[in-house]
Amino acid sequence: MGLDGGFDPFPDGGAFAGGSASGGGDLHEEEKAAARAAARQVSMQLPADIAAVLASAQGLVGAEPAGGSAVQAAELLARVRGLTQLQNVVDAARAQAVRAAECAQAAEFDGHKSMKSWQVGHLNVSPATAARAVRAGRTLEQLPAWAAAAVEGRVTPDQTAVVAAVATPARLSAAAELGADVAEIEQTLLDTATGTSPEALPAVTKRLLDWIDPDGPEPDPTKQRELHLTPSASGGGTIHGRLDALGFEKVSTVLTAFQQAGRIADDDRNHAQQMGDALVQLADAQLACGDDVPMLRKHRAQVAVTISAEDLLDTDVVSDAARLGSGQIVANTTAQQLSCDSIITRVLFGPDGMPLNIGRAQRLVPAHIRKAAEARDGGCVFAGCSAPTWWCDAHHVREWVADHGETSVENTALLCERHHTKVHHGFKVEWEQSERRWRTYRGDASEIVVGWSAHQG
Repeated sequence: MGLDGGFDPFPDGGAFAGGSASGGGDLHEEEKAAARAAARQVSMQLPADIAAVLASAQGLVGAEPAGGSAVQAAELLARVRGLTQLQNVVDAARAQAVRAAECAQAAEFDGHKSMKSWQVGHLNVSPATAARAVRAGRTLEQLPAWAAAAVEGRVTPDQTAVVAAVATPARLSAAAELGADVAEIEQTLLDTATGTSPEALPAVTKRLLDWIDPDGPEPDPTKQRELHLTPSASGGGTIHGRLDALGFEKVSTVLTAFQQAGRIADDDRNHAQQMGDALVQLADAQLACGDDVPMLRKHRAQVAVTISAEDLLDTDVVSDAARLGSGQIVANTTAQQLSCDSIITRVLFGPDGMPLNIGRAQRLVPAHIRKAAEARDGGCVFAGCSAPTWWCDAHHVREWVADHGETSVENTALLCERHHTKVHHGFKVEWEQSERRWRTYRGDASEIVVGWSAHQG
């Protein structure tokens, strides 16, 4: 059956029928539809100048030069060069727009804290790409001559990322205090980037940093540690990061111990594969020692999976049948493997299941209702937010005190701490029965829509 083929952790028992759980408005469905259409307003409509450029740029796709192979090769290279310069210009314009939006706190309009989180939630870009655009905007603001070259396409986003280490207000002020001319520093960087030896830019930047702050910042080992977990569309994911010397030694020692203990005769896996397996074994060992693992939302850390009973019991492989707590979609065989040593919780509507609606006698959302909400929502339901379930509060959509809302699954929505606060200060989430999903509205009743406009250009 699979998650996209009709999987429904809540067979429709009419729990969401009869309108929104929020009770926040009396608009008819037609009026709501009209309001949603009007809500695809300024933030979703391309400005006229960008629409015109986009239409022209789309005409560049697929064009091929004519002529013989030698001529064609030269023209192809020139085309790549020109398109790269165009991309540099667009990247610079985007960075400046992101910076302007950051200064105006525009992300708050859609309930986000920063332009980084807004880009991730609304534009489908990675956190690294979003952070890079934010840094680039700040860099161009500090270096006007560099910014002028960037908008001409003469410096690349990669080069801007390199000089960003120098182009902070604190470091530029420190250079000025040392008697340096900041404009000359900027010109040196620009001449290096656009001159005959652009590959020297990292070395020049490092030399400037060493001169500005020869001792470097006070070492803080926790700031030298970072780890990025990136899920893959096909399942699984990649891990990369860095550690300080002592932290690296600790992690390396533990993983090596698991790697050596797990070696068997005729093991044809390479060292990297063995170390990857050792990391999973370390996680297994920690999850098995429940008392030593920190609590998440009053529950011990555990791997969660949502799957229909039919797919769980199916002896055939059913792809995309289950959803992990992180949101990854996996086959039923993965869920079956986990169920061998797990607690299985049945989440159903109906007289033979757990009574999900416990009325108004209890305000706090109990464990069985929270599990049901987690199975339905999969994380924060606020538009553009991907916070996992363990970051979320259980929110009464219809207020327990002010609106006499019940403590029930249909009146519960998962919201991360930030968006839970937003919903209590003007924003609103509503369940859309016809589409079986949540919608998010601003204080003026306009809907927050993520992604791209259906009509561009």
